Amino acid sequence: MPELPEIVTYLDAIDRHVGGDVLEEVRVRSFALLRTYDPPVDALFGKRLAGLRRMGKRIVFEFEDDLFAVLHLMVAGRLHWHTERKKIPAKVGLAAFDFSRGTLMLTEAGTKRRASLHVVRGEDALHHLDPGGIEIDTATLGEFTAALTAERHTLKRALSDARRISGIGGAFGDEIMHAARLSPMQMNTNLTPDEIERLFAACRSTLEKWVAIRREDTGDGFPEKVTAFHPRMAVHGKFNEPCPVCGTPIQRIVYASRETNYCPGCQTNGKILADRSLSRLLKDDWPKTIEDLES
Repeated sequence: MPELPEIVTYLDAIDRHVGGDVLEEVRVRSFALLRTYDPPVDALFGKRLAGLRRMGKRIVFEFEDDLFAVLHLMVAGRLHWHTERKKIPAKVGLAAFDFSRGTLMLTEAGTKRRASLHVVRGEDALHHLDPGGIEIDTATLGEFTAALTAERHTLKRALSDARRISGIGGAFGDEIMHAARLSPMQMNTNLTPDEIERLFAACRSTLEKWVAIRREDTGDGFPEKVTAFHPRMAVHGKFNEPCPVCGTPIQRIVYASRETNYCPGCQTNGKILADRSLSRLLKDDWPKTIEDLES
C-alpha cells in the first residue's frame, strides 16, 4: 500500500503536471470505485484543480466550488500519467481523470477492487473521511505517546493504525522499528519513556529520509514504480539478506497476506520470533536464536 512517502511523491507529481488545470472528464470503468453519489462525479467536470493535500494515505483533489475528490489507492491502486487521452486498460483499469494537459490513469492490480473514490462538497464532509491519525512531522512527543498507547496492541499494529498515526503502513513500520531498535511484537503499553522517544525520532527521520528518496527516484517525471519494496530499505522485503547494521540475516513473520520483517540482532536481542505457520510446521526445529539460525 502506498504510504506517506509515496503519497507525498504522487502529490508533488500531480501538482507539477495538472496543478491549476481544468478537469474535463472522469471516465469510470469500475463503478465499485465510486463510494458516493451526491454530488455526482460529473459535478467535477469543468472545474479547476485548485489544490492538493494528503489525508492519511488518501490523495485529496481540491476543486473549485468547494468540491473534493478523495482517492484511496489501498494496496494495489496506482496512478499513471499520459500526455494524451488513452483507453482505460481492460483488466486493471479503474478510471481516467482527463485534464486539459493530460490524463491521470488509475489502475489496480489483482482481482480484488479495494481502491475508492469519494466526491464530497465542503470541509465538513471532507473531515468525515479523515481517519484522524496524528501527523508525525507536526505532533509533539506527548501527542505521539498518547496516540501510540491509546489501545493495547503490538508495536507493529499500533504504528499502522490510521486512526492514531497518519501515513504509516507495513513497509515503513518495519523500517521505523528497525531504526528504533525495537521488536515489532513488543506491546506498545510496555515501552519505556526512552523507547517511546527513540521510536518518535525514528518515525520522523525514517519518513523524512524516504520522502527524499522517493522524490529523488521520481525527479521531474511521474512515479511509475511505486512498490512496497525498495533496494535501499534496511529490512522490509529483505528476508535472509544481511542486516545493513549488524549483518544478521533478516527474518520475517508471515500472517495471512501480511509480512513483518525485522533484524534479530538489532531488534530482539538475538531471539527469532515465531512465525505462526512455519513454527507450527517445524515445531522443535524452529530456531529460537541467531545461533540456532546459523547452525
